Amino acid sequence: MANANGGSLPTGSEKAEKLKESANVAFQARKYATAISLYTQAIELCNSNAVYWANRAFAHTKLEEYGSAIADATRSIEIDPEYVKGYYRRGAAYLAMGKFNEALKDFRQVCKIVPKDPDATKKLKECERAVQKIRFEEAIASEHVKSCTVVDFRTIDVEEAYSGARIEGDKITLEFVKTMMEDFKNQKKLHKRYAFQILHEVKELLAPLPTLVNVNVPNDTHITICGDIHGQYFDLMNIFDLNGLPSDENPYLFNGDFVDRGSFSAEVIFTLFAFKCLYNSGMHLSRGNHESKSMNKMYGFHGEVKSKYNESMAEIFSELFCCLPLAHVLNKRIFVVHGGLFSRDGVKLSDIRSIDRFREPPDEGLMCELLWSDPHPGLGRIPSKRGAGVAFGSDVTQKFLEENNLELVVRSHEVKEEGYEEEHGGKLITVFSAPNYCDQMNNKGAFIKFVAPKLKPQFTKFVSVPHPNVRPMAYANNIFSWLS
Repeated sequence: MANANGGSLPTGSEKAEKLKESANVAFQARKYATAISLYTQAIELCNSNAVYWANRAFAHTKLEEYGSAIADATRSIEIDPEYVKGYYRRGAAYLAMGKFNEALKDFRQVCKIVPKDPDATKKLKECERAVQKIRFEEAIASEHVKSCTVVDFRTIDVEEAYSGARIEGDKITLEFVKTMMEDFKNQKKLHKRYAFQILHEVKELLAPLPTLVNVNVPNDTHITICGDIHGQYFDLMNIFDLNGLPSDENPYLFNGDFVDRGSFSAEVIFTLFAFKCLYNSGMHLSRGNHESKSMNKMYGFHGEVKSKYNESMAEIFSELFCCLPLAHVLNKRIFVVHGGLFSRDGVKLSDIRSIDRFREPPDEGLMCELLWSDPHPGLGRIPSKRGAGVAFGSDVTQKFLEENNLELVVRSHEVKEEGYEEEHGGKLITVFSAPNYCDQMNNKGAFIKFVAPKLKPQFTKFVSVPHPNVRPMAYANNIFSWLS
């Protein structure tokens, strides 16, 4: 076909190739959502090209949309059963979800197709070792019922040579917390005596809380909501520089995913827990999907605590995370949760209150969906891009709000380019507070301030600040660190 100037018009396959090339450029620039859009356009023009599907799968993996990555990689394999990258992309997504047996099958297939590829052989061996270790741990857990870990911090001596923050007497003070934060900035560890004391005191505060916490914001006062921090301690310090330290007069609600991926997760969680001990009504904490044993073992927090402290402390954190509430309601009007809403209508706040949260998150049900679900821009419900929870539309949000006499849903769980996004006709807000997530996403962070009685959202955006030269996922198992 010719154009008006007599030249040839590009064919569908040529257009698709150009779109793929543009998508590759966007991917290299870490604009993964843009890359997905461009790969999608290429697929619409030529849906029988295995490369396009595998490339889009990789971009989905970067956005932690592992369910979509698996679907795309599977389609790539269906088109070309000998296409190595299809198996590799699917295996990586299975790994990220902790589905090791499925990942093993894909890496074995890679090694079968390219038996002399050293990288594929290495990944397979790492995956086999990880599966063997997990199976052993599961066998031990099934034979022995785990009792609560008890460490009496009072019996731990503090060496005279220790020069860091000290708790004088029995009470955590603001002076101690400030000194501790400065020590953390200088990459100094908190003495294990005081670390265990913080964990002991915060458990006493968290365990009695209901699963759904009602927060009262009196007139002419405010509360600040922050989304995911993910171990980015120096960005947490920047939030406090911008918005003030937590206190009873300047309360915060941190909406889950305090740890993992970022390699200063211990510093983040000790700071948040210390402020909870210091100002019980000035620091509210929700559980995220990364406040779980399986996520912590995959994405770095468990390894970080073992490296900086010991295995016993890592186990205590696992128990403590099960004490965290799953959601909050501000002034009976604003529902705050880490993930999102549900796979069925009719869920009432009373149903959420009745959830037994003192356990590891299940693979389905209300607790899973509170921690894992995401909104989508259409109507109804569709399968989650993550492979867990559900993707819910604006009508689902509206019905949930109406049935519970609420006005707004605030959630986190997703990277947003500007740090936040208003969706579903303004009835749902996503806030994410880890700028330049994993040192590669170039996103802004944000937090939201609500002032009573109007409780209208006031957004503050911020960019990342420098941190010591410790890469994200530094403490993760090798098979996960190469996914970052």
